[in-house]
Amino acid sequence: MAGIRRRIRLALLFGGRSTEHAISCVSAGGVLRALDPDVYDVVLVGIDPSGRWVVLPGADALAPADGELPSVAASRGTGVVLAPDPTMSRLLPHDATQAIRSPFGDIDVVFPLLHGPFGEDGTVQGLLEMAGLPYIGSGVFASAAAMDKQHMKSLLRAAGLPIGPYAVLRAGQTLSEADQERLGLPVFVKPARGGSSIGISRVDAWADLDTAVKTARANDPKVLVEAAITGCEIECGVLGRLDGPGAQASIPAQITVTSSAGFYDFEAKYVSDQTRFDIPARLSPAALDRVQKVAVAAFEALDCAGLARVDVFVTPEDQVVVNEVNTMPGFTPTSMFPRMWEASGITYPQLVDRLVRLALRDGAGLR
Repeated sequence: MAGIRRRIRLALLFGGRSTEHAISCVSAGGVLRALDPDVYDVVLVGIDPSGRWVVLPGADALAPADGELPSVAASRGTGVVLAPDPTMSRLLPHDATQAIRSPFGDIDVVFPLLHGPFGEDGTVQGLLEMAGLPYIGSGVFASAAAMDKQHMKSLLRAAGLPIGPYAVLRAGQTLSEADQERLGLPVFVKPARGGSSIGISRVDAWADLDTAVKTARANDPKVLVEAAITGCEIECGVLGRLDGPGAQASIPAQITVTSSAGFYDFEAKYVSDQTRFDIPARLSPAALDRVQKVAVAAFEALDCAGLARVDVFVTPEDQVVVNEVNTMPGFTPTSMFPRMWEASGITYPQLVDRLVRLALRDGAGLR
């Protein structure tokens, strides 16, 4: 009927094959609750841990149950594939005869709420590019570059941004005595391509290094060993602008961990309540401004699009050192990205709406 606007058909893509599967499901649940049903026709597309895509009939898979984090079960949905054909923009059922008769549904835009490998690293972004579908977030290159912390640091350093000392250990390599002397103790050992602080260890004695490297290599054969930076741990959200090119930064947040781990590990992020968050961060106005400028500069140095969370350290001398750039930050109820934007005057529903509008504006293609 004339005058009635069709709802935007949004595919919410979550789960995945990485160790961050459950966090992706919780994030998707938060986004789903923020979407206005009068504006969005949401298709829930879960990816189970084996990589099977299914359309789920409801939001049950997105809610924690009995203290357990959620997971996608292929048996609870209809198996689908995304057609890598830009003339279709469709999810097709696995049953070939059904696929020939009718599409499962055309899609206007995709929100790939996937964390870690096979989702945040450019792989899904490449598939969406081939399918000609607009999607939220950074493109193939920026996603891959930010996911690999070695190459992320190289690009940031080439752009003149400050990073901390580190060493890279590929499969079979060990940390040399020269690197031990250069980095000093303590160090942090982490998978080069991972997130949610999974597989990260703090090492206070070199005798414990091999165990920490083994823990990291359970997630990625390439490992980073980073020198500890003395200072505050600060996060800052970055969003693309709708009114023109460029990006803007949120009010930064400060994270203080009071648990026995002593750093922002998986438990501190998602399980325990022994973490203090201050928004805005307890910094001088000049330091807050510097964090925001560095965050936007890091976003642009990697050619990010849509959104990112930039994690930095601020030293006692108010120097800003970039730690990581996360191109698909968590959207769980406790995630810092939506909380920082809420403090900056953009509510959770407004944040999701803006991301969708950015994706529709930019469309599919090189970003």
